[in-house]
Amino acid sequence: MTASDGGLMAMLIQFAPIILIFVMGYFLLIRPQVKQAKAHREMVAGLKRNDSVVLSNGMIGKVTRVENDEAMVEIAQGVNVRVVKAMISQVRDRAGVAANDTKTLAKS
Repeated sequence: MTASDGGLMAMLIQFAPIILIFVMGYFLLIRPQVKQAKAHREMVAGLKRNDSVVLSNGMIGKVTRVENDEAMVEIAQGVNVRVVKAMISQVRDRAGVAANDTKTLAKS
């Protein structure tokens, strides 16, 4: 082993923590975010009429019509708003919403 090999090894040891930080950053930050974005795209693509949705601003409504990139959401009786599909943050199942409503009414 020559002196230059020792210098190379010392340089690799110095860069190992930096490489480890990048690898951990990928698995802890980038990869979960990509998986979440993929799940959101699939959820929005599967949107259909009469789905109960939560919009990104917190409003809850029922989908009345689905178009290419937009959806009509009824947020109150007779009040329909046109929403870009990407702004829908959650699709709730109808049975779960009905069960939550009955629990809320029972507590009142």
